[in-house]
Amino acid sequence: MATNISQLAAVDARAEIGDDVHIGPFSVVGPEVRIGRGTRIQNNVTLMGKVTLGEENQIYPGVVIGAEPQDVSCRGINSEVVIGDHNIFRECVTINRGTEKEEGITSVGDHNFLMACSHVAHDCQVGSHVIITNNCLLGGHVHVHDYVTLSGAVAVHHFSTLGSYCFVAGVSAVRHDVPPYMLAEGYPARPRCINVVALKRNGFSSEAINALAEAHRLIYRARVGLDNAREILRGNGHLVPQVNHLLNFVQNQQEGRHGRGRERRRAA
Repeated sequence: MATNISQLAAVDARAEIGDDVHIGPFSVVGPEVRIGRGTRIQNNVTLMGKVTLGEENQIYPGVVIGAEPQDVSCRGINSEVVIGDHNIFRECVTINRGTEKEEGITSVGDHNFLMACSHVAHDCQVGSHVIITNNCLLGGHVHVHDYVTLSGAVAVHHFSTLGSYCFVAGVSAVRHDVPPYMLAEGYPARPRCINVVALKRNGFSSEAINALAEAHRLIYRARVGLDNAREILRGNGHLVPQVNHLLNFVQNQQEGRHGRGRERRRAA
């Protein structure tokens, strides 16, 4: 199908626009922007700097993607934003370019839903099937793994990592890494239990769910220590792949600084 660009949009002639792309009035598309097939860009959207958008994305009014990092120490390198396919960015979402402090790329995967006024800062890496609800803030260098859900107004500290299938309750302050499969909440957010709803919805076996629940009990309630927890879980036949992944994540977290495994990157 033909591309549909409003006469009231400002699209640089050097931008690469795929087939069946819609760009609404008063949107601005810069010269280093690439837009994949079937993407829908509504009115008053700004795509600036080096931005690559995949296919079938939906971008609502007020979204700004590719603005310079909000980092006073950034030297203005030729960084970029790379976004996959089938994402939804609701009103006033902002996604900033990367910096020289990492690879210079802010990335968002596929099938994500970022709700109104959420912010993805420089050098963040957001996986796939992630839901970030209204007014959530990701600080710089945050990694969000697949199938994560952030409830309203969650703020995530720089260099934090959110493990796959975790859920963070609304108005929580994430100052430390959130392990996979956990439900975290609070100020600061702490793992309270396993994220049973997500695990069941995504087809995890009863064996895996029970094993993860026992791992949570040993680590966060009994506080037996990571090595002891591993041996107890092995002895009880609970050392399934998901539990191994959880234990490895927690070990990496504990080897970092301030409860964040990736703080070692900042120190370097």
